Amino acid sequence: MMEKYENLGLVGEGSYGMVMKCRNRESGRIVAIKKFLECEDDKTVRKIALREIKMLKQLRHVNLVNLLEVCKKKRRWYLVFEFVERTVLDELEQYPAGLDHTRVRKYLFQILRAITFCHQHNIIHRDIKPENILVSQSGVVKLCDFGFARTMAAPGEVYTDYVATRWYRAPELLVGDTKYGKAVDVWAVGCLFVEMLTGEPLFPGDSDIDQLYHIIRCFGNLTPQHQELFYKNPVFTGVSLPEPTEREPLEKRFPKLSSCETDLTKMCLQMDPDNRPPCSELQEHEFFTKDGFHVRFSPELTGKIQRDLKENPSVPKGSKSTKKERDEMTKKEREDSVSKRSNANLKLKECKSLKGAALESKGTAIESKPERDRIETTGTSKTQSDETDRTPEATAVPTRPAPVKDQITEQPPKTSITPSIPPITQNPLAIISNTLNVSMAMGPSPSSLSLRY
Repeated sequence: MMEKYENLGLVGEGSYGMVMKCRNRESGRIVAIKKFLECEDDKTVRKIALREIKMLKQLRHVNLVNLLEVCKKKRRWYLVFEFVERTVLDELEQYPAGLDHTRVRKYLFQILRAITFCHQHNIIHRDIKPENILVSQSGVVKLCDFGFARTMAAPGEVYTDYVATRWYRAPELLVGDTKYGKAVDVWAVGCLFVEMLTGEPLFPGDSDIDQLYHIIRCFGNLTPQHQELFYKNPVFTGVSLPEPTEREPLEKRFPKLSSCETDLTKMCLQMDPDNRPPCSELQEHEFFTKDGFHVRFSPELTGKIQRDLKENPSVPKGSKSTKKERDEMTKKEREDSVSKRSNANLKLKECKSLKGAALESKGTAIESKPERDRIETTGTSKTQSDETDRTPEATAVPTRPAPVKDQITEQPPKTSITPSIPPITQNPLAIISNTLNVSMAMGPSPSSLSLRY
């Protein structure tokens, strides 16, 4: 399959592969091809590739980047996407003082639509940031890079890993909560919103503790539950929560933000995740409804989408997996199931052993001081030396450091029971998707996928 594409150059490079701009030799269509590292030699890469393929074959929406083809050749996965010209990060580097108010409204509204669609299908993105927001020439936003997305855990289940670029990471992730939910995406949206308006990252921490310092300095103390999780987390043994000497609330740090913009930001950045509103509710905020913006923007967005579809008419109706690919996915699921049972038995034995040791010598505490910059697989929190995800092409402004991101652990996720798919909630712009018939429910055949440029 790959022989039919001509490589036009490198778009970006990351920890798990690279993205190339290519041309279809037959149709002349420009595409982006994501080439993973050799999956068989690296379990983490294999896990990410298979998760991304499986996840985004279930989703299709005009504000999610389209997957066109999937191919495995010489132990590598190749994912072919529609090519989208730029990212929000590119625009922030072009306009370091921030984007204009109208553009931010248009972008954020579409971002919320994309995340709402994912959440309605019980999928958390977990890596929302400027470089994962693509923008077409017409101004249509496409959420991309679902390599770290996952289905919501069933009630009572915990996640065996989490990934979120530190600057956009919610407090519950920083302290090591393993029962987080959709609210982590809402927090990331709040950080992204301020960054688009001002050009400055809201919380540019250079470590987990520093990240907590920035958050506490702005919004005050963590919730009692998060404080308890912090002090129980072995990663933070011997470390105290930051206590800033002076508060710097949002209004003081960014006095140019309007009251409406500040209110929307604070709604997204509630310290208690239970108090953060869903993205569907955020679309009805005054920021979008005042002066009739949401009404005016509906036909405009429809026209933009139609223009993009006209320029790229060969949007796939769905891609069928080859027998080899299906076998690969089935093998991965079997291995995860076996590993899950093995880990459960191991933890049970460890618990019995610890209980016996405690009875023999009362008052003896087992202290563990894991190195700060290494991944922990205890199920409480995992940190490691962070890797830069922004590509060399995306660092035109040297004063703007790249955010850092933790890799996922190699421990396979626990099998979760996916709830039945709820109906898509209607919102002021539902007419856009209905008119074009471009949004559809989960199913095995659609093959939308995402991409980090």
